[in-house]
Amino acid sequence: MPQVTSVIAKFFNEYNSKTPKKLKCIDAYLLYILLTGIVQFVYCCLVGTFPFNSFLSGFISCVSCFVLAVCLRLQVNPENKNQFAGISPERGFADFIFAHVVLHLVVMNFIG
Repeated sequence: MPQVTSVIAKFFNEYNSKTPKKLKCIDAYLLYILLTGIVQFVYCCLVGTFPFNSFLSGFISCVSCFVLAVCLRLQVNPENKNQFAGISPERGFADFIFAHVVLHLVVMNFIG
């Protein structure tokens, strides 16, 4: 058990020292989206899915937002610069915003 705590402590120390603030902000957003999806799923399990379209559109929105944010994090990460050579961080963020607008238009249409 002490090995697990030392590994976790080392992970947090390296994360705090080596991760840029942009990525930490995206990670906080990812955590928020993950918790929102978990809360929606637990609520669905406890209460039920009476307006099923509402639950489905909300949960799919959370999953899609999470996927889009992971894509943004991959594009903005300086360590992945060689894989996304033609895409600037500003372009990645613009694509992220555009995809979110399209996603939320589809979700609002699906809710009914």
